[in-house]
Amino acid sequence: MSNNGKKTLPGVHVPHHKNTNDCVPQVMPVPDKVYISLHMHMGAPCDPLVKKGDTVKVGQLIGSSQAFMSARTHSSVSGTVEAITSMTTSIGAVDQVVVIATDGKQEISEEVQPPVVNNYQDFLEALKCSGLVGLGGAGFPAHVKFNLKDLNAVDTLVINAAECEPYITTDLRTMLDKSDMLFKGIKAVQKYMEINKVYIGIEDNKPQAIEKLRQESANDPTIEVVPLKAMYPKGAEKVIAYETCGKVIKEGQLPFQAGVIISNVTSMAFIGEYLTTGMPLITKTLTVDGSAIKEPKNVVAPIGATFKDIVEFCGGFKEEPAKLLMGGPMMGTPLYDVNYPLVKNNNALLAFAKADVPHYEETACIRCGRCVRACPMRLMPSLIETAFKMKDINELKALKVNLCIECGCCAYACPAKRQLVVVNKLSKRLIAPKK
Repeated sequence: MSNNGKKTLPGVHVPHHKNTNDCVPQVMPVPDKVYISLHMHMGAPCDPLVKKGDTVKVGQLIGSSQAFMSARTHSSVSGTVEAITSMTTSIGAVDQVVVIATDGKQEISEEVQPPVVNNYQDFLEALKCSGLVGLGGAGFPAHVKFNLKDLNAVDTLVINAAECEPYITTDLRTMLDKSDMLFKGIKAVQKYMEINKVYIGIEDNKPQAIEKLRQESANDPTIEVVPLKAMYPKGAEKVIAYETCGKVIKEGQLPFQAGVIISNVTSMAFIGEYLTTGMPLITKTLTVDGSAIKEPKNVVAPIGATFKDIVEFCGGFKEEPAKLLMGGPMMGTPLYDVNYPLVKNNNALLAFAKADVPHYEETACIRCGRCVRACPMRLMPSLIETAFKMKDINELKALKVNLCIECGCCAYACPAKRQLVVVNKLSKRLIAPKK
């Protein structure tokens, strides 16, 4: 059965380029220095708990906040704090970073102990202590996502294993290499949140993962592996909720308000690992690929390692890249250089040669309707663009621009190369309540 009997939503067929499917993640050497940001999540940044000259160990808590919407920060290395300074991040923000000169010993902190979890509140506290944020890219603190006033409001857990962005294969490797931890995480969520039904949504271009997870869950009637048509953006929350279990997340709703919790597959596997070992989130597996990379591979890197160090582990560049991306080519963030540090929710670094970075001139809209047919939310991007130009707030609201998931399907499908995603983002800002 495909899509659990539900209708497939629109999208676009993008080249998969899953060149590293068979690349088991390789652990890179510990670099000489790491630059650990204190703001790798949605919400309030952490305050530093260490100072220049302090000795730190692997897994040690180095940043925290009293704010509810935040996530703790831990050291990924052992060594000496060289500085607490500011750095412009890959998204253009200026955040505090803890600069640590590593000693190469990788001594583990005495703080690292498996958590004792006996009930729901213990489970939430464990998530908080782990420093986990959504590893699919959103960076939403896990202890906030799973914190519900009424557990009866949610009856379904959806595991987002679609990994629909081109090039990226880290979630696939999680399913193939850490399926035991994945199911341990799932069973913990089911137990402490009293959830009776779990759907694992995987694009059907990953038959190995589908078969493996089906075999391992064959005797558990509460878990269903749902193959999804390989069409971008199957990993979007609203899309995967509908196509796995028929849940509709309405405009302005969070998933739990539709009765569902959605978690990235690697995030869920990390929960299983943390409950087993007590080691907080200090490393990230990312795909390093693109035509400018000498040795594409999946890399396990310490949080705070620079992209420069990560690229060097992959043999360096074949040529000076014309474009660098943190994340995938559809929703990734362009980078100006390789000196940015790795953060928790970064799942790829892509570098493309000049020949693979075509330049397009934007031309007039020809009213072909391709953007409308491609939109998974069934919006009308061309009309939104017109309303935005007119600064027509009422029309933008009527056109439901806030339902836009910023996936890029409209711009990808547009023969005129209109900047439709940018327009949608700006439109949402225009109609947002003024603070």
